[in-house]
Amino acid sequence: MESSGTARVEIPGDFNEAPIEHLVQLIADMLERLMAHNDRIPLSPESLTRFHSRTAPSISVLDYLKRIVRFTNVEKSCLLITLFNIDQACARMPLFTLSSLTCHRFVITSIAVSSKGLCDAFCPNNLYAKVGGIPVTELNVLEREFLSMIDWRLMCTREILQEYYVNLVRTHSAGTFYIAGSDSPGNSSDSGDDLEMDSGPSAPSSPTMTRQPLLRPALPEPTAVLLEPGAASQEPPQRPTIEQNMAFAALQQHQDYRIATTSTATTFFTSSSSIERSNRRI
Repeated sequence: MESSGTARVEIPGDFNEAPIEHLVQLIADMLERLMAHNDRIPLSPESLTRFHSRTAPSISVLDYLKRIVRFTNVEKSCLLITLFNIDQACARMPLFTLSSLTCHRFVITSIAVSSKGLCDAFCPNNLYAKVGGIPVTELNVLEREFLSMIDWRLMCTREILQEYYVNLVRTHSAGTFYIAGSDSPGNSSDSGDDLEMDSGPSAPSSPTMTRQPLLRPALPEPTAVLLEPGAASQEPPQRPTIEQNMAFAALQQHQDYRIATTSTATTFFTSSSSIERSNRRI
């Protein structure tokens, strides 16, 4: 219900009763601010994960979440628990940051895993992959990586999710929403400044954790988010920076060296085995 005389919107105190479109706006607002903050952190080879893209997807987080809601009928709790999963992953993996290169893959993976772990009805992986714009084989890999990041801890109490919901409303950057029965609509409480004042470099508005987290490097498999015609903005995707290209190149060089070393060792072992068999025949 919209307040008379103002642009602010009243929403229920319980997240389960809030319209899902409002919940999507609140979550997207937090993620956008988090990404803008973390995109200023230099990218290094050791911070790369399977969730990293070479370039940021052309679709905004808000449109991406709307797309997921439209095609997967995701539960509200699975949307909110994405923020809890970010905190979990970042607390266990201090190198991982949720940035414009990692956010989209992390979001679709978190929603897919949470839906299967917490809901009676959920979609198959080929649908989640299609909606998320990635191959289903990549989503399967991301799910294993995701579960490792959060230590297979899929459960979250309703009270924690409610705290996330209240903090999302309280820290909304535009102050558009207020909870029914709280302060008067004209009194805008804390804004998005809380994000940079109270949290670590990557943390969302969390009731339980103060630092955001990161992940150990794994070989990234860059893919662009595929969209329906007209779903993405018309702006051309940003080209990777020199810093990002150098980081990916350094990681690729390290992987090539390991593969070459392994191949050499395998060849030596095979040759030694052949010589041994020849000696036995002699």
